[in-house]
Amino acid sequence: MGKQLLLVLFVWLFLPGNNQPLAIPAAEKALVKQEDQVEAWMVEHLFSITEVMVTDVATPPGAARFYSYSLLAAYLVFQETQSTSRDPLLKNLNAPLPDLPSASYLDEVTFNRSFASIYAMLEVGKKLMPSGKRLEKSQEKLIDQFIKNRYLRKKALPANIRYAEEVASLVLKYAREDGYGYLSTLQRYSPSPGEGKWYPTPPAYLSAIDPEWRTIRPFFIKDAEAFTPDPPAEFSMEEGSSFYRQVHEVYEVTSALTEEQQLIANFWDCNPFNVSYSGHMAIGLKKISPGGHWMGITGIAALKAGLDLKSSIYIHTLVAMGLHDAFISCWDEKYRSDRIRPITVINKFIDQSWRPILQTPPFPEYTSGHSVISKTSAIILSSYFGDDFKFVDTSEVFFGLPERSFDSFLQASEEAAISRLYGGIHFRDAIEEGMKQGEAIAHYILSTIDIPKEILLTADQ
Repeated sequence: MGKQLLLVLFVWLFLPGNNQPLAIPAAEKALVKQEDQVEAWMVEHLFSITEVMVTDVATPPGAARFYSYSLLAAYLVFQETQSTSRDPLLKNLNAPLPDLPSASYLDEVTFNRSFASIYAMLEVGKKLMPSGKRLEKSQEKLIDQFIKNRYLRKKALPANIRYAEEVASLVLKYAREDGYGYLSTLQRYSPSPGEGKWYPTPPAYLSAIDPEWRTIRPFFIKDAEAFTPDPPAEFSMEEGSSFYRQVHEVYEVTSALTEEQQLIANFWDCNPFNVSYSGHMAIGLKKISPGGHWMGITGIAALKAGLDLKSSIYIHTLVAMGLHDAFISCWDEKYRSDRIRPITVINKFIDQSWRPILQTPPFPEYTSGHSVISKTSAIILSSYFGDDFKFVDTSEVFFGLPERSFDSFLQASEEAAISRLYGGIHFRDAIEEGMKQGEAIAHYILSTIDIPKEILLTADQ
């Protein structure tokens, strides 16, 4: 509606000989304002879910799972029928969704899908995350926003909350069947004594995170092994070997970083396990997850493009599901190759005092998670918004880092990938093969869905 009104204004202003003001009905103006405001509220409340994840120190794969199910609930509220079997996004899911609850007790006047959608998103986050109860304040704020702005009548509130909770309940049941509840029953991971294998790294020497994540049900990809990358360079500190050259590349690059390279490394750090020490006290530093950063970029793009709420929730949900599947594939490879991190090799063979500018996250090195999920997200976003969609990434401003400008999503993904070399936490082949892995996953996902034409951006947008 906002884009259509702007187009009407543009055409009117440039009609030959026209010097009369265009009368825009008050109802039209109010509707445009409401759409923009509700979309901004959705992005705001999605960030409240991000804040809970930061508090809970959600793992990168775990955060993607939380985003996926929360946004899936929001997406389902906009379904016109109870069956999702023909929905362009959901029709080819690995595990079909059950029919939605009936909304027969809600008529067109009473039913506010925008409110119910955001409320359902928060409800799933509230029930799914360890500290999710914090989202009750967000739900109260959402109610206040809709009532105070007269977008929802008080007497219609209970029925809308009821439907939102019914949809959330369906999604939570669906989530309970994805294998997450069995992770703690699986055999614990123990570092291998073999040469070149992963071992806990300083400063915290944390145990390996999510070693059995490959057992989690993906949304689209049928088999994580279908996207297995080429194997990493064989461990060898013989001069001239591929691995030897890559180790020395990390050491040399990190020893001569430019100011810009340091800024890039820190901007894409996204390490929720970052720890600072004061004497014997360990202090966890709050940071967004890698998936959280790309959800932030999705929100920035949606707001810039002027999407309505339904369209925004669609692309947020698709990106979140892509993140979920990409992490499953990446983690499958991480614990198959079980590769050593640069800090372990460099400290042993080159320089015992060397430290990367980024703290090494607690899981094996190959492939680079940032490279995989960033490429997957960038291709999905480009398929929707276009290859040359410029944006200013403010995702890290809340966490004390400056904004960065990008000419495209792919440019951002490539910077995210190379940031891992500058940060001293990945070898080059993990970055390059990770990007190939993420690209293959994105193209597969896009081949399984039909992007609805009614929500595709047109050329003039």
